Amino acid sequence: MSDSTDTPITEIDRERALELLATESLGRLVTVHDGRAEIFPVNYALSADGKILFRTAEGTKLADITVHPDVLFQVDHIEGDSAWPIVARGTARRLDSFTEINQAEELDLKPWIPTLKYNFVEITPEQLGGRGFTFGEEPERYTGY
Repeated sequence: MSDSTDTPITEIDRERALELLATESLGRLVTVHDGRAEIFPVNYALSADGKILFRTAEGTKLADITVHPDVLFQVDHIEGDSAWPIVARGTARRLDSFTEINQAEELDLKPWIPTLKYNFVEITPEQLGGRGFTFGEEPERYTGY
């Protein structure tokens, strides 16, 4: 992400974060279940208006977002000597209307494993950003001794 070893960490703004999210398809959903954080890997798609969508079966994820719609969603990418994590903090909800579900179906979001997932969930990011990292050797810690 960075061309200079002087700045191995760069901030990623919302616009760039959306561009990067559009290049991946696997993320991690963090929900709250019985007062504790739970994390789930999910494959996802990004809508044209910057919302994150995934499909799920009935179960813990769907129950969690129904009770506590505030979620975190994270996507990471590592390539060569650089990496970036993107984190979205937002509100999740199950899509209910026929129109919304049909629009979500246009994203061609398919389950990766052979299970039926009838529910579409949409995350509206309220905060979205990340950091870019350039890998390198640790600087000398004990200079001047």
